[in-house]
Amino acid sequence: MAEVVCPVCFRHCCLKEGQTGFCHARKNEDGLSVCQNYSKITSIALDPIEKKPLARFHPGTMVLSVGSFGCNMDCPFCQNDTISCANEQSASWRFLAPGELADMAERLRPRGNIGVAFTYNEPMIGYEFVRDTAKEVRGRGMKNVVVTGGSVSLDALGEVLPYVDAFNIDLKGFTDPWYHTLGGDLPTVKAFIGEAAKHAHVELTTLIVPGGNDSPEEMEALSAWVATVDKSIPLHITRFFPHRRMKDRPPTDIAVLGQLAQIARGHLDTVLLGNV
Repeated sequence: MAEVVCPVCFRHCCLKEGQTGFCHARKNEDGLSVCQNYSKITSIALDPIEKKPLARFHPGTMVLSVGSFGCNMDCPFCQNDTISCANEQSASWRFLAPGELADMAERLRPRGNIGVAFTYNEPMIGYEFVRDTAKEVRGRGMKNVVVTGGSVSLDALGEVLPYVDAFNIDLKGFTDPWYHTLGGDLPTVKAFIGEAAKHAHVELTTLIVPGGNDSPEEMEALSAWVATVDKSIPLHITRFFPHRRMKDRPPTDIAVLGQLAQIARGHLDTVLLGNV
């Protein structure tokens, strides 16, 4: 049986026939990397757009937010680990085809809904579902939002870019060692941000973890780099709360958030605090 190297993210999992990758969402079927979470929805809610968070994209509106299972990172503080670390067998899911989801979004228009947000787990590991659903949503004159860690290939990003109106991308820090701790890859995320910003509205979120990515020097470097992409990109600096394998750390000191925000404002037009 043919092995396949999955092309979707930086991990490049080498999968034997029938084997599933690190993300729990892609499997070798007949020598192809096939999306296993297509149309399998674990979470769905009508949320304020600000909750994504998006502060400068249709504020005051609602968006139908959906997630599946799986993730290609392993953040030790993940708040959604019951689905991000789940697979097809362990997750509780319902099947919603792209057209069905788009119809649902359209029916919610009277409640202020502007479209669909792909969120909660890592949506881009199942980019095929994002792409196909976003086409349907766009065909109904509505908007598409992707909330992502950005640790996937530019080829995968290119599949969804024609149909996505806005991204919130987690820029989880700005050092390779910190990204290694989280099971991610900083150069991949930087490339993703740079490309996404050429085609869609982009906002970034950085969760500040005490003792992890909370130094003034790191925020200086992070915000200075974002400014080289586009200084008008909003940056959300958010507060950490203990969870999963990081229950031993305290919540982020609000004063520290304020100090880091001031540093970022030296480079960026819009810096906002979250979870405070």
